[in-house]
Amino acid sequence: MSINNIVNIKTKESEIFIGADVFNVLTEYLRPYDGCKIFILVDENTLKYCIPELLLKNKALHNAEILEIDSGEENKTLDICYQLWKTLSDYKADRNSLLINLGGGVITDMGGFIASTYKRGIDFINIPTTLLSQIDASVGGKTGVDFEGLKNTIGVFNEAKGIFIYPDFLKTLDKRQMLSGYAEALKHGLIKDANYWEELKQGLLSDSGDWLGLITTSINIKNEVVINDPFEEEERKLLNFGHTIGHAIESCSLENDKIPLLHGEAIAIGMICESYISNATTGLSADELAQITTSILNFYKPYQLEESTFHQFIELMGNDKKNENGEINFTLLSEIGTACINKNVGVELILESFNYYNNRIKIPLGEEGKGD
Repeated sequence: MSINNIVNIKTKESEIFIGADVFNVLTEYLRPYDGCKIFILVDENTLKYCIPELLLKNKALHNAEILEIDSGEENKTLDICYQLWKTLSDYKADRNSLLINLGGGVITDMGGFIASTYKRGIDFINIPTTLLSQIDASVGGKTGVDFEGLKNTIGVFNEAKGIFIYPDFLKTLDKRQMLSGYAEALKHGLIKDANYWEELKQGLLSDSGDWLGLITTSINIKNEVVINDPFEEEERKLLNFGHTIGHAIESCSLENDKIPLLHGEAIAIGMICESYISNATTGLSADELAQITTSILNFYKPYQLEESTFHQFIELMGNDKKNENGEINFTLLSEIGTACINKNVGVELILESFNYYNNRIKIPLGEEGKGD
């Protein structure tokens, strides 16, 4: 529903607020913490571009302690958690303290984990500032950090006390960061809403007037799934489409590339590869495979998957936390808008999907069907 130009979405245990006036609601949310220690976790980007507006509109935060970390997935580690836990302890944070996570997916994932584990749990609020965190990372109660090169291996399920989404923060992002978040929106359409996919194919990034609708639609899709299955026992696995392969590519790029892929860029590749597997195993038509491939490549720059790293991708996938009984577990598409979970896929077909992607990035866009 909409209250005073703010979209309000109920989650399993909390609420999400979206809109230009969202900080008015935040002011009310902060009242129970009068007299308590409040901390704001930021990186160098949100410290520069987002903190000034947050403090301007929330006087209750003027005395908050600001905790700064370096941006980037490479900093989403237990070592950084240790430093932040120690800082909280040095500032004598108690169980009535509040941590506000102001940033992208790294900040909301790690900040939620730090709050959930410090003194067996203090309250936290998410204020996501990137498209990725606004429509995905900050929503759903997953918190965690990477470990030994594996994505989000250490973490807990725990919802924020509130999530406050201010779409104008997206104006601080470059196109590459926006596209990283857009990949998760594309995923939402592919797994749950064919009409949404059709809209997203046209491109909704250039017009800020479309952001509120995009954010709201994606959150509603994810939230409905999470409410039905908060601990990822069944239906929530739908949200993993593109991520089994995508996370492996992301981890490998983080280790090997001078300029690593962003999360959404890796997931975009993963969605193409997993659509190929879907065509081979779960009934996705050749026409829809071609449509997905062309549409995604229209948005994202090609990235050559080096054959020498294929074995590393497979090894990383073998350690994916979603696997069961030693088999690599996928979420796949039966058609655009409909997905199926718990599909085990052999290594040979996974390798074929890498080659499919590499071959497609060499073909001019719009030429996928010719000669097949």
